[in-house]
Amino acid sequence: MRTYVLKGVLLAIPTILGAVTLVFFAMHLAPGDPAALFIPPDLPPDKSAELHAQIQREYGFDDPLYVQYGRYLAKLARFDLGTSLREGTPVIRDLQRRLPHTLRLGLASLAVSAVLGIGVGVISAIYRGRWLDHLAMVGALFGVSIPSFWLALLLILLFAVRLQWLPPSGIGESPLSGDGLRHMVMPVLVLGLGGAGSLARYTRSSMLEVIHRDYVRTARAKGLSERVTILRHALRNALIPVVTILGLNFGFMLSGAVIVESVFAWPGIGRYLVEGVNGRDFPVVQATVLLIAFGFVIGNLITDLLLVYIDPRIRFD
Repeated sequence: MRTYVLKGVLLAIPTILGAVTLVFFAMHLAPGDPAALFIPPDLPPDKSAELHAQIQREYGFDDPLYVQYGRYLAKLARFDLGTSLREGTPVIRDLQRRLPHTLRLGLASLAVSAVLGIGVGVISAIYRGRWLDHLAMVGALFGVSIPSFWLALLLILLFAVRLQWLPPSGIGESPLSGDGLRHMVMPVLVLGLGGAGSLARYTRSSMLEVIHRDYVRTARAKGLSERVTILRHALRNALIPVVTILGLNFGFMLSGAVIVESVFAWPGIGRYLVEGVNGRDFPVVQATVLLIAFGFVIGNLITDLLLVYIDPRIRFD
């Protein structure tokens, strides 16, 4: 098991490095000059040019791109994520403050998508071809297809503007207070419904493959109840591809939170990334993408370990 985990960690390193490299060169080669953001618009041209050159030297923007890249990797090796160009604060401190909000949102959304998706998929497979199956698959198609930003605006219009049941934005006073939970409802629903739709479709397909196999028929012939037969014998074997999708969904929810956090003014890393892109804040964008890539890697590693637990054959291989 240690060798299995070590291989997963070693394979994750080039994945994270590749993501960081792509973002670094994309940000530096994109049109726009970050140094121009520091120059007041009413400054005379000669003073503006002088200040521009000073900022370029101070932040190293006048160095060749490969020198900037090497310097960035050297800082990264020392766990130095840089300083925000706009705020002048260490990026790692901002991420430490914002990451708990995104994790709270992502984990709650993952729980909602797992319960809804797996539950709907199992029910759909049991009642295959009936009206309940068709209704479940229409709902799953709705969850997969609807854009998250549009669903977020619809929920705000309904529950915050018309009915005034829920607050339209923010995080509330405390995460565990009633006010904090009310602020979480709409963002969690928006993120969770999209993941639930894809999970429901995969669960239904996987359940239909195993529900008519010999060991399931044998369990029924032994007199086991239908609930025990489905949950203990069919569902556990059907969960192997579903757990894989669930692990990927964790990374997708971290990246998908970029839109949801912006719509609901949720102070997480997704909104932080949008602010960094809009302000051409290189350190912020690079550090946030690094964190999201790390989330994908951790999700995949946990998924692999869960698959080993669910299917012992993987352990023997």
